[in-house]
Amino acid sequence: MCFSMLCIIHNLFPPPPLQGCDPCSQTQRSKLQHRRARINQQINKEMRMRAGAENLFRATTNTKVKETVALELSFVNSNLQLLKEELEELNILTLFKIKMCLKCISYFSSLCQDIICEHYGEDSSLFEKEIKEFMELRQAMRTPSRNEAGLELLMEYYNQLYYLDQRFFPPHRTLGVHFHWYDSLTGVPSCQRALAFEKGSVLFNVGALYTQIGARQDRSATAGIDRAIDAFQRAAGAFNYLKENFSNAPSLDMSGPSLCMLVRLMIAQVQECVFERVTLTTQDTHFITQLQVAKEAARVRGRVLVLQTMSQTLVKDYVPFSWASMVQVKAEHFRALSHYNAAVALCDHTQSIEEGGDEESAKALFQFHVSTPAGPPLSQVLRDPEDRRKLGKAHLRCAVIRHEEAMRVHGLCKILRKMDILQEVLSFVYKRSLDKYSEMDREDDFEETAEAPEIHSQTQHKPDITAPNFSTVPVTDIFQRLGPLSVFCARARWGPVRVVSLQRGDGGLGLTLRGDSPVLVAGVVPGGCAQEAGLREGDYIVAVDGEDFKWAKHGEVVHILKSCSDRGVQLSIITLHTHDTQVGVVVSLCLDACVCVLHLICVCVTSH
Repeated sequence: MCFSMLCIIHNLFPPPPLQGCDPCSQTQRSKLQHRRARINQQINKEMRMRAGAENLFRATTNTKVKETVALELSFVNSNLQLLKEELEELNILTLFKIKMCLKCISYFSSLCQDIICEHYGEDSSLFEKEIKEFMELRQAMRTPSRNEAGLELLMEYYNQLYYLDQRFFPPHRTLGVHFHWYDSLTGVPSCQRALAFEKGSVLFNVGALYTQIGARQDRSATAGIDRAIDAFQRAAGAFNYLKENFSNAPSLDMSGPSLCMLVRLMIAQVQECVFERVTLTTQDTHFITQLQVAKEAARVRGRVLVLQTMSQTLVKDYVPFSWASMVQVKAEHFRALSHYNAAVALCDHTQSIEEGGDEESAKALFQFHVSTPAGPPLSQVLRDPEDRRKLGKAHLRCAVIRHEEAMRVHGLCKILRKMDILQEVLSFVYKRSLDKYSEMDREDDFEETAEAPEIHSQTQHKPDITAPNFSTVPVTDIFQRLGPLSVFCARARWGPVRVVSLQRGDGGLGLTLRGDSPVLVAGVVPGGCAQEAGLREGDYIVAVDGEDFKWAKHGEVVHILKSCSDRGVQLSIITLHTHDTQVGVVVSLCLDACVCVLHLICVCVTSH
């Protein structure tokens, strides 16, 4: 049975059919998104009208005016209710909505060109291919396919954002590029200049896509259930990573309380899948085995925690009523199933109790309830069929009550009433419990049915929050032609490129080189050829005779300089002024320097 409810994937504007996306379906999602945005605008308008009417109602003392305002308020509240119901229906139609991003960073292309020209001193027209490649990647990312390929696409773009941040976003300067995304539930647009908002939104979609992949699995077989469990655990990990590493998001779907709710919801969905796997693979009808099934169902009852999270102040008015209703229906449903399986164990497996021995069965039953049931000792209950029947009947009575509560909550939600399969499942298990209760009821049973204690929850598979592993999708820096990030990044500042002519003298070239990509001038011999040419300690060699040497190894540069002719060689040089790199980059550079110093070579080539 699958009531999978959360699939939070925002609708995206219709792009070209990239990465296997269906342009027709994208058009439909775009239409739904526009409808959601329009309804939210109408809701905001009605809310402003209601606020004004309420202020007027409190301020006026004129009876006639009060009556008119009260009538107007009733119309406004009625319109608000209708609009919210319409919006909720659209939210259900777009189950598991991916966060939607606007195609409105065309300005970013020109911004990249400006930075390449001004900061890196390169001809920006030579990097049109890289800029186009990045923009196409972002365009494709807006409409990921609902499978592993879509996940890889999102992860690839997310990893590229790391390089983009290093290349084009200086730490102490805010660029004039805005990143626009729509809220996953309300459709309200949000905008921030921070690249972190773009990264967080992409990561949100990674989690959202995992939820949809999990919901699409065939859970009638154990292989499909295992894949669903893995997908939901990875979704929980993505949302949890987002909650712990991103803050101050402008949209409610990425706020701390909302993400906490989504993590708990994913964990509850994992537990439901585990219960399905247990019921599917349990062929043993032994008394103790049946009690374990009941404990597993009680574990799924933990959806009450999800419901509590949904009741928080910031989340209560944000989460659709149908979501909260579904969670409550599931909590009651699995609570009923746990009591039903307890009754089946007590009443239908008497032979297995005798075969298993009183001691083992008594221990299992003693650990089964949260509190000791009223009545005779449990050891006596196991030996006496009548006592087992009475305790089983108490559990069945609780099961029937929980089933009725689940059906009541289901009937209160207009959206859930439209789900025929949900109605069929609830009706089937309710009738099954009623039939079992009638079977156990006797005409001469005049004693009042006791209250069954709650059941201890226990699971065979503890849910694991699987954090996203970004290294599974390795990428190559699109703008790697700009040079190694250790030097050529937005945090670095260097002077203009200098071209010097270096000729061999009687004492050689007079310089010492160190390191790779790019090679560093570690020392200059006073009065030597290098010093006379204008080379200084700390300069980087970025080109030799017009050929790009930013990625050149130490040995390559040494070989070129040793083999230069009497006419000499032209070196393009830059000098770093400041470099506010991150700690991780500093550590990497220190390690590289330690290695390279072992290969320190002094290029002192004599004239002969």
